[in-house]
Amino acid sequence: MVAMPQLIRETPPPEATHTKHDQLYKELINTFFKEFLEIFFPDIHENIDFDKISPLSEEVYTDVLGGDVRKLDIVIETRLKKEDVVIIVHIEPQSYRQTDFNERMYHYFSLLYNKYRKPIIPIAIFSHDDLWEESQFTIGFDFFDVLRFNYRTLHLQKMNWRDYIHSDNPVAAALMSEMGYKKEERIQVKKEFFMMLARMQLDPAKQRIIYGFFEQYLRLTNEEEEQLMEEIKKNPEAEKIFEIPISYEEKGKEIGKEIGKELGKKEVVIEMLKEGSDLNFISKVTQFDIDEIKEIKQQL
Repeated sequence: MVAMPQLIRETPPPEATHTKHDQLYKELINTFFKEFLEIFFPDIHENIDFDKISPLSEEVYTDVLGGDVRKLDIVIETRLKKEDVVIIVHIEPQSYRQTDFNERMYHYFSLLYNKYRKPIIPIAIFSHDDLWEESQFTIGFDFFDVLRFNYRTLHLQKMNWRDYIHSDNPVAAALMSEMGYKKEERIQVKKEFFMMLARMQLDPAKQRIIYGFFEQYLRLTNEEEEQLMEEIKKNPEAEKIFEIPISYEEKGKEIGKEIGKELGKKEVVIEMLKEGSDLNFISKVTQFDIDEIKEIKQQL
């Protein structure tokens, strides 16, 4: 009897956490693909024609016999500048330690190659605090090398967030929340993040992608938020920072707390609308329905 090959099965943390992590990275890198390569993989960036970019379907059969389908996190088709060659860039964020991750990367690579038959640049982003890191998967014997598969890696916990505060790169700004920083540096990290956001002058939609990512991984306590706001007020760039729509949301948290002690929720909604807070954010703070908030806004 011929032994069937063993299939690689991923055992992620709880589904909700894993899915949200994947979605956040997918939105960030798909939006800022060029900036991601520019800051972290400049050699790849130099060779890619960014006028020829298109996301691909990430569905691949991870269990051909059983028919299991998994969506790979980020798969982008593009071209090289100097050669008329279509390539695929596959980026896989990994938030937890998995000792056979290098084998899984090869498994995904082979499935993608079988599907598209095009050159592939595989990249892994490690965000877990375990310093385990592999960038190669090999198959062979003492007398014969069968396979030596390599992929590029980015281990965020090994990176110093201070190295990126002057880059004004949106992906670097977002990923500072996942880099190696000490507990006592949390406020400083978010302060520098706001300063970067102010200098970049991105449109509100892109600001929210960056801020939403950052806030997910570096969430300050109420006391830390108050200290952060006091430090920002003393900063020469404070006015620019408070002009950022996201900054009004930060202020909106405090408005909601203080005004809510004396006024009803409707009055809180009105005050937050005056501050320019996002409707979804107001809904989260006050528990008002979006349509109700819109109706109140029309009456102002």
